[in-house]
Amino acid sequence: MKNKPRSVIVTGASSGIGKEIARVFVRNKIHVVACSRKWTKLKSVISHRDENYMYYHPYKIDVGNLTGTKKAFSEISKKFTVYGLVNNAGITAFKTAVDHTEKEIENILKVNLFGAIHLTKFTLPGMLKRNEGIILNILSVAAKNVFTNSSVYSASKAGLLAYMNVVREEVKESNIKIINILPGATATPIWPDKALNNFAGRMMTAEDVAEFVFTVFNMNSTVVPEEIVIRPVHGDL
Repeated sequence: MKNKPRSVIVTGASSGIGKEIARVFVRNKIHVVACSRKWTKLKSVISHRDENYMYYHPYKIDVGNLTGTKKAFSEISKKFTVYGLVNNAGITAFKTAVDHTEKEIENILKVNLFGAIHLTKFTLPGMLKRNEGIILNILSVAAKNVFTNSSVYSASKAGLLAYMNVVREEVKESNIKIINILPGATATPIWPDKALNNFAGRMMTAEDVAEFVFTVFNMNSTVVPEEIVIRPVHGDL
C-alpha cells in the first residue's frame, strides 16, 4: 500500500494517560493507532462527531498477549507507516511482595515490560529502514524510588527503563529518539478509589501529563530529552 498515513501507536489508550495522549495527538491531526484490550472504552475515546475523528484508529490489542500483538502489528504495518510508538499500557496490584499471586506477577510483567519490549522490537525495523523514529515510554518514578506495595510494578518499570537505555545506544545513529518519561502521582484509574478520593487534588491530571508528552514528542530540534521526571507541584504523595 503506497502513501500509507504516518502514524503513532499509543498503547493503553482506553483510559488515563494513554487516553489523553491519544486525544491530544488526534486534536493536532496526527494519525493515532490506539490500542487497548478494553474495546468498548477504546471506541469511545474520540467521538464519531469529532471533526478530527479520521485521525483515530482503534485496535483491540492486549499487549500482554504476544501472539495477538504480533498479528495485530502485522495488520497495522500494512495500513500505516509507524514513525512513533508510545509505550503507555500499564497495570498493577497494590500488594506486598509476599501477597502477590504468581498470576498477578506474570500479568504485570507481561503488560508493563514484555508488551513494551515486543512492540518496540516489531516497530524498530521500519524505523531503521527509514532512518527516523521516536519511541516514548511512559514509565514511573517507581522505576527509581522505593514505593512499598509496588514491588512488581516497580520492577517492570525499572526493567523497561534499563532496556530502553540500551536500545537508545543501539539505534541513535539511525536518527531514532528514545525518550523515557517518569511521572509521579497522576490521577488515573490505576489507583484504588480510596486513594483517588483522598489524594486526587494533589495529583497531576492525565490531561496535563498528555499535553507535556505531546510537547516532548513534537520537539523538532537537535536536542533529545532522554529522561524526564515529572511530579505534582506539591511533590509525591
